[in-house]
Amino acid sequence: MAKTKKNRDVHPPELVQQFFARSDYLDTMVLRPLSHITMNWEASWDGESYSPEAGSFAGDLNEIIEQIADSPRPDRYHDNEDRLAERVIAELHWPIQKKGGLWVGADYQSILEQGAFSDLGQRELATAAAGRVHMALDFDQTHFDDMDDGHMAMLAGPMTIMIYHRYCDGSSVMMPDEDE
Repeated sequence: MAKTKKNRDVHPPELVQQFFARSDYLDTMVLRPLSHITMNWEASWDGESYSPEAGSFAGDLNEIIEQIADSPRPDRYHDNEDRLAERVIAELHWPIQKKGGLWVGADYQSILEQGAFSDLGQRELATAAAGRVHMALDFDQTHFDDMDDGHMAMLAGPMTIMIYHRYCDGSSVMMPDEDE
């Protein structure tokens, strides 16, 4: 089977935002991994965005979707992820290495999470995520829910990390739970 030539257009931010709209899986893939912080991980679409609720990261989800949509399309989104992994080697001295295009020696999401602690404003993660969305759109996958499980997980991981880092650095917009 011959490889199809990829479209390399920069898709408009509105199209990138719509990629995440009204998703059945986005909250499960992005917010549920943060259920150790807040049990309210389900997100409801209100017609324009995910409805912020008390004790929910839905507001942060909206903000990172906007950040991803406004991020430039990278030539190679793997380069942004590689820079995070290189920080883990340089700053944390993890015994990881890249072999054949894959990072080995630790869980990939853990590598990105740790490398992103030095990622001011989560720019590398947002740009990598934007690259993944643009690539999906290039292949006519017009919605997050249309992605195969592996690519969906690889996009959701950096988004979860972005929200986690917002929580850690105090920039989260999560409204306090009514019980607090």
